Amino acid sequence: MRELRRKIARRLSGELGSRVIHALLCLLRATMRIRVEGGEALAEIIRGGEGFIGIFWHSRLLMIPFVYPGRRMHVLISVHRDGEIIANVMRCFGFGLVRGSSSKGGAAAFREMKQLLRTGNDLAVTPDGPRGPAEVLKPGVAELTRIMGSPVVPVAFSSSRCLRLPTWDRFLVPLPFSRGVFILGEPLRYQLGEDQEAYRERLEAALREATARADDYYHRARRSACEG
Repeated sequence: MRELRRKIARRLSGELGSRVIHALLCLLRATMRIRVEGGEALAEIIRGGEGFIGIFWHSRLLMIPFVYPGRRMHVLISVHRDGEIIANVMRCFGFGLVRGSSSKGGAAAFREMKQLLRTGNDLAVTPDGPRGPAEVLKPGVAELTRIMGSPVVPVAFSSSRCLRLPTWDRFLVPLPFSRGVFILGEPLRYQLGEDQEAYRERLEAALREATARADDYYHRARRSACEG
């Protein structure tokens, strides 16, 4: 079974496999009706040319490429075998890559991200990836933005009908012809003198809150329809 998984991963991480995955994601997106809430602040940051970091849980990664309206995105992806598949798909979307994680290549990735932010580029980070624990924000984003002063934008996605895969993060896959919603939280910044652990907890709480709002979005809509 392990050898079969390796063979599948090798096929998917190749150029043809990546293009097929990209095409399937675009086809899935075309079948869906998706709303974006809270995008005004993000659009303002992008217009101003200041680099920002978008954070989202690993389980919500699948549809994230469709919410970014700019042209300067770089995605932090691990050097793990599964990361190679994600990396090649992200290239198909036109995004740059930063390779590394807390367990491998982290120092070099940290330096590269500092330089990208310094030159006005944007970053996308799954702060609980690549292997969890799920929905626990690792300290790297807090440390990076404490140093750089860059804004952090919590991003969450959910859908009216989906599958949750039996993975460590219960990866979310929206079903075709479902409705989706992106919730973008208010940009957050490190406050001078703030304890770094308190700042990390503040980022984590904001991302959890945005995710809860996304998951509750269609439940609230159904309740309102019933009450009306």
